Amino acid sequence: MKQTIYDILKGKFLIADDAIKNWRMLLFLSFLAIIMIASSHNAESKVHEIAKLNNEVKELRTQFVDGRTELMQLKMESSVIEKMTVKGIKRPTEPPKKIIVKE
Repeated sequence: MKQTIYDILKGKFLIADDAIKNWRMLLFLSFLAIIMIASSHNAESKVHEIAKLNNEVKELRTQFVDGRTELMQLKMESSVIEKMTVKGIKRPTEPPKKIIVKE
């Protein structure tokens, strides 16, 4: 038992006569490890990209809400009247009349 552990630690299983099957298994396991590392790296980069895009969506949504709020304030009758008085246009005293065109 003790000798077997020493043989494994010294690497004698890699230089023995039937070492080809051991080398094949080691190469196969190394290949699987490389694929696993590449796959996890790819998945992690996608997670980072998704987080970045979510932050960008939140920022754009905030800009949209701010723009919509500003537009609503500009469309209010009081702000329109205020801007028109600065330009010299006054509010009409009589209501608008409907024009009907007869053919």
